Amino acid sequence: MDKNTGIGFVLIAAIVIGFTVLMKPSQEELAKEQRYQDSIQNVQAKQVKDDIKTADSADNASKSAVGEFFETNTQVSNDTVAVADSDSLAVNAFKQQSKAEQIVSLENEKIKINISSKGGQMISAQLKEYNTYKGDSLYLFKNDARFALELMNKKGVTLNTSEAVFRVIKSSGNEQTVVMRMNYSENQYIDFIYALAPDDYMVKFDIAVVGMQDMLSVDCLERFKLNWNQNLRRQEKSEKNEQRYARIHYKGTDGSFEELSDSHDESKEVPTGAKWVAFKDQFFASVLIADNEFTSPTLNTMMLQSEDYLKSYSASLYFKPTLGEKGALVGGFKYFLGPLEYYMLKGYDDGVKDNAQQLELDKLIPLGWSLFRIINQYFIIPLFNMLENTGMQMGLVILLLTVIVKIIISPLTYKSFMSSAKMRVLKPQVDELNEKYPGQEKAMERQKAVMQLYSQAGVNPMSGCIPMLLQMPILLALFSFFPSAIELRHESFLWASDLSTYDAIIEWNTNIPFISSWLGNHLSLFCILMTVTNVIYTKFNMDATNTGQQQMPGMKWMMMFMPVVFFFVLNNYPSGLTYYYFLSTLMTIIITLVCRWVIDEDKVLAKLEENKKKPKKKGFMARLQEQAEQAQRTQQQQKGKPSSTANKKKKK
Repeated sequence: MDKNTGIGFVLIAAIVIGFTVLMKPSQEELAKEQRYQDSIQNVQAKQVKDDIKTADSADNASKSAVGEFFETNTQVSNDTVAVADSDSLAVNAFKQQSKAEQIVSLENEKIKINISSKGGQMISAQLKEYNTYKGDSLYLFKNDARFALELMNKKGVTLNTSEAVFRVIKSSGNEQTVVMRMNYSENQYIDFIYALAPDDYMVKFDIAVVGMQDMLSVDCLERFKLNWNQNLRRQEKSEKNEQRYARIHYKGTDGSFEELSDSHDESKEVPTGAKWVAFKDQFFASVLIADNEFTSPTLNTMMLQSEDYLKSYSASLYFKPTLGEKGALVGGFKYFLGPLEYYMLKGYDDGVKDNAQQLELDKLIPLGWSLFRIINQYFIIPLFNMLENTGMQMGLVILLLTVIVKIIISPLTYKSFMSSAKMRVLKPQVDELNEKYPGQEKAMERQKAVMQLYSQAGVNPMSGCIPMLLQMPILLALFSFFPSAIELRHESFLWASDLSTYDAIIEWNTNIPFISSWLGNHLSLFCILMTVTNVIYTKFNMDATNTGQQQMPGMKWMMMFMPVVFFFVLNNYPSGLTYYYFLSTLMTIIITLVCRWVIDEDKVLAKLEENKKKPKKKGFMARLQEQAEQAQRTQQQQKGKPSSTANKKKKK
């Protein structure tokens, strides 16, 4: 070390020592700092005491309710509470855990449920494979559902488990099974037992009431009561469409399937009992299924005015307990918490041969009335599922579905068009008859002549309507299928980001009277295209089927106005449905043009002229002609018959 470096170190040391001496606090400053630290410690200590007091109050409130039910005034301290498996649980651990809410999770590949020690109930159910329309994790419920067992003792005191503190007392080495126990003594307790199967949406749920048989009222021994409440969360973009399919459903013990209103508040008692009760929205449901049955359940639905919730559901469910091990009173149930996928729901009845024991959860999917449901179950859904399994984009699946349906009903379409062609080639002859019998006074003669012409030519004016009517069940079945097809959910095509909801091309926030109540605050592009093609087809079809006969006044404008009415009705419906109707109408126009190009109308007319020469059997047209002749004779008789007044004058 050289001389300059040594001098530098000496100077630095001198500066540090001098600074330390000068900055040393005085005795007065040290005392002030000590008082400040003491005040902080006092505040922290007070906060801890307040937290303990709050926890003790909540715990004591629960114990007070439980104690009153067990008909005792003895104060039970934390140190003397007897719990099952107490040998393996430290008393201090119990004291700490009983003052704070414990959350236990059960989870598999599809679902995650959280169970709280407060009430021993499920407080959330997350469907891991789905999201809301906003892209958030999808919860069927999350701190907005309540489930409680309600018991009554012989003195009329009620115990509701939502007021009680439960704790986890068993895991049995299985991560997917948990037992929540509400203890009063070692031999008096209530168990809620949850078991989640791997890769499934079904949760097994059992209730065991142990050591309470002697204190329960007679009515309570006959039936236990469950209170179930849930606020239905909004999951889809179209609130109006989701509201339309959100309902309480239940399967009666007599095999019936019923539902509560989707549009107004309703309360209903089911005296015949129920096998299961479902809180359902458009694509998802929470279903509580009894191993035996619910007796005389009372169900309530209430509309909510909220951006986040659609409805409030509640159910009072009664069940008769059975005798289990250790004399326990037991009730067995299952929770289905999941999506409404047809084949998955149908699979829960696989291997169940007894129809009475089948759950038939697939009835939760609204596929239309009996005939339409059969068409969907045995034709539309298998065909759609086969096309979907190819891995094609959903828009192409709907396109192919439309083509296949059109091919299947093409014979009916062709027959309808041939009937129109026959009527069209006879139009000049009908026009001649209209000129021969003009005016209202010759209407009956004109009608008779036209019917005679059709009969001679072998033409049935109704034959064009029958094929159209036969197509209607398929169209109406598809009207039920598309809004309930969860496969369309969040599937995009062209400009439509989600085929399970409307495809808005224009949106606004201002409420427009009448317009907003019917259309919502948007215009759907596929619905506009559907309407335009329907107007074109209606005009085209009216011209093609014009037979020259007089129509009711305003009928033409009424037919043109119908597509506009459908636009107002379907603007809020899923774009997958309006896309299908657009394709279907467009293909019908193309098929009609092809038929007009293929069919030689001169040959059709020649064939009809040949028919006039053949002897006719007494068929539909002959009967129509006879009716027209009879009506004409009746009219002539009425014209020729003098009035009663005239007869009296003549006698005088």
